Amino acid sequence: MNWLLPEYLADALPLEAAAIEGRRRAVLDLFRVHGYELVMPPLIEYLDSLLTGSGHDLKLRTFKLVDQVTGRTLGVRADITPQVARIDAHLLNREGVTRLCYCDSVLHTLPASISASREPIQIGAELYGHAGYEADLEIIRLMAAALAAAGAPASRLDLGHVGIFRALADAAGLDADAIDTALSLLQAKDVPGLESFCTGLADPYRSAFLRLPEYYGSAEVLARAERELPALPAIGEALATLRALAAAMPELPLSFDLADLRGYHYHNGVVFAAYHPACAGAVALGGRYDGAGKAFGRDRPATGFSMDLRVVVQLAPEAAATGAILAPYAGSDAALAQRIVALRASGEVVVELLPGQTPPEGPACDRRLLARDGQWLIEAIKV
Repeated sequence: MNWLLPEYLADALPLEAAAIEGRRRAVLDLFRVHGYELVMPPLIEYLDSLLTGSGHDLKLRTFKLVDQVTGRTLGVRADITPQVARIDAHLLNREGVTRLCYCDSVLHTLPASISASREPIQIGAELYGHAGYEADLEIIRLMAAALAAAGAPASRLDLGHVGIFRALADAAGLDADAIDTALSLLQAKDVPGLESFCTGLADPYRSAFLRLPEYYGSAEVLARAERELPALPAIGEALATLRALAAAMPELPLSFDLADLRGYHYHNGVVFAAYHPACAGAVALGGRYDGAGKAFGRDRPATGFSMDLRVVVQLAPEAAATGAILAPYAGSDAALAQRIVALRASGEVVVELLPGQTPPEGPACDRRLLARDGQWLIEAIKV
């Protein structure tokens, strides 16, 4: 059965491919009018470039191969974000704010979930050069607008800040192994496991870690966290940033989750996730990742988001089918050929029958071109 594809890979057939392309154009057009410039990094790079700095978290998800030209190890990208950071830091090297966007396939060694593809179509936007919360605000709004433009508006936008956990971990003196254990417990919302982990910690840090999973919900949790968490400067700054974002976006369905620490080793500020009622997991993820370009020679503030276009298309309602026009074979009929060209130029789908061809099984034709009184006219096809 040589025609079978590997597990968690699939062809996009005409209807799905058309839906993906339509949403891709809509989202990229949205990015363009917001000042985001499109970049197209290569599918493969030298492995040490793909996994430099923040990219190390992608090591297990990256396919590796040997370059037949140089003998060096190459990687097939598992995430486009590090490539865009390289472009900003090493190739563009602009002063001030740079806005970039992208859309292309990535490849994962293993699927993110049992229903996920190993070849997501990653689309996203990144903003470099501004450290203030205003950049996060722009990106969060753009993420919400992108989902709406793709036909799958978010029902909830969760905001968090990795600086809160990091401040607690530093103050409590946790080593790298303890930090990883705490992160796993918090991500799983494993309260009994967290209680066991915190047994050896002294207050106020023991109580603070145990309360983190409780800080979930409306903006009221920020006030509660400010009252109950240790008065560390980094925690105060993080909560102030989240309050500023909440005040600036009353039109969005915001909620807060101070224990959502996905990408902890990559992000270093505000993090956010968008949810759709028909999907169990997040449909878009983002956050601040200052310094990602440092490994490429330029330390820059950065924030951005991305989503899998394949997933979004599955959530969006099917677009209304547009009918096509069935035309006879033009051959040497200049008038017919000219009419077909004009219709296609106006955006109509015109399927020209080849000699001896029966009506096609492809695009659904609901009209046809017929010769009447020396003119080629469009007539509805009666079912």
